Amino acid sequence: MSASQTSSSDVPTLLVKIFGKDRPGITAGLFDTLAAYSVDVVDIEQVVTRGRMVLCALVTAPPRALEGDLRATVHSWAESIKMQAEIISGLGDNRPRGLGRSLVTVLGHPLTAEATAAIAAKIAKAGGNIDRIFRLAKYPVTAVEFAVSGVATEALRTALVTDAAKLGVDVAVVAAGLHRRAQRLVVMDVDSTLIQDEVIELFAAHAGCEDEVAEVTAAAMRGELDFEQSLHARVALLKGLDASVVDKVRSEVRLTPGARTLIRTLKRLGFQVGVVSGGFTQVTDDLKDRLGLDFAQANTLEIVDGKLTGKVTGEIVDRAGKARLLRRFAAEAGVPLSQTVAIGDGANDLDMLNAAGLGVAFNAKPVVREAAHTAVNVPFLDTVLYLLGVTREEVEAADAHEED
Repeated sequence: MSASQTSSSDVPTLLVKIFGKDRPGITAGLFDTLAAYSVDVVDIEQVVTRGRMVLCALVTAPPRALEGDLRATVHSWAESIKMQAEIISGLGDNRPRGLGRSLVTVLGHPLTAEATAAIAAKIAKAGGNIDRIFRLAKYPVTAVEFAVSGVATEALRTALVTDAAKLGVDVAVVAAGLHRRAQRLVVMDVDSTLIQDEVIELFAAHAGCEDEVAEVTAAAMRGELDFEQSLHARVALLKGLDASVVDKVRSEVRLTPGARTLIRTLKRLGFQVGVVSGGFTQVTDDLKDRLGLDFAQANTLEIVDGKLTGKVTGEIVDRAGKARLLRRFAAEAGVPLSQTVAIGDGANDLDMLNAAGLGVAFNAKPVVREAAHTAVNVPFLDTVLYLLGVTREEVEAADAHEED
C-alpha cells in the first residue's frame, strides 16, 4: 500500500505530555525541542490549575531510528526546567467524537464533589462522553461547562435537569455549535426577575391595600387564578391613588443583583435585550431608559385628572401575550426564535419560556422550574451569562476596558 493510500488512523503518532509548575516559555520550549525531528502537530491541549500545567501534544512519530533520540531529548529538556515528561506511542489521531454534541453548564453555590460525581455519572449512563471540562466562573457561583458527545441534546437534558435541584446545583443543556456565539435576543420578565419587587405591591403599599393585592398576586403566580382576572381585581384596588405615586414607585424599585452586569455584558456582545411584564409601562418605560433596553412592553395604568382610575388600558400582557411579544421582538430584531433566551419566574412566563430557544426559570415556582429548559436558583441574574458560555473573566475584562 502506498503512502497516499495509508489511512490516517494507521500513521504512527506520539502523545507527549509535560506537567509541572507553570511558567512562561514551556510551550515554546517543547515545540522547539520537537522541531528538530520534523514532526507534524496533530493536536494540542493545555490546562493550568492552581499554577500546575498539563501540556499534551499529539505529533507524528519521527523515523523509527530517531524515536529513541526524540524521547531522550524531550525527557532531558523537561528535567532541565524541573518538569516531568511522559511519551506514549500510538496510531492516528484522537478517536472521533460521537454524534450528538452538547454543552452542559453546571452552577453550584458551592459546587460539591458529590454533585459533580452525580452529574458525570448521569452523563455516562445516558450514553454520553465528556470530552472537555472548563471553568466559566468561580464567583458569585462556581460554574463549569462540560462538552459532551454521543447522546442527543434533548435526551441528555432530560437525564440531567430532572434531579439537579436535589443535588443542589443548576444544570443547563444546550446543543453545541456556531449558534452559541451568534447574535441573540434576551427577553426577561420584570417583577421578581429583573427587579426584586412586585410593582403592583409597591403601588398597593401607597394605597394601603398591600395585603389584599399580595394575596391575589401569589395565587396568580401559582397558576391558581386567570391572570387577566387577577390583574383587573388588583388594579381596581388602586382606584383614586394620586398619579404622583408613579415617581415614588419608580424610586423604590430595586434591581436584582447582577441585573446591570447581565444587560451591560449582553449589549457589549451585540445582543438585543427586552422586557415583557404583567406590570405597568409606568415602570417598564423608565427601566428601558435607565438600562438601555431595546424592547419593553407591559400593561398601562389608566390615569385621568391626575388619579388612577383602577383600570388598565390597551393590550393586556398576560401569559399568552408574553409569548406573542417574544415572537414580535424576535421578528423586529431579525433573530430566529431558536436564538432567543427568555427568563422568568412565574406561571404566566411559561408560554414565553417554552417558545424561546432557551427558557430559564429564575428562582421560580416549582411548576415553572419543572417546565422550563433550565433553572437558576441563585440570587444573581448575571449567572445567566454562564449559560451562554460567557466567562467571569470575560465580563471583568470588558468592564476594565470600559473604564480605561
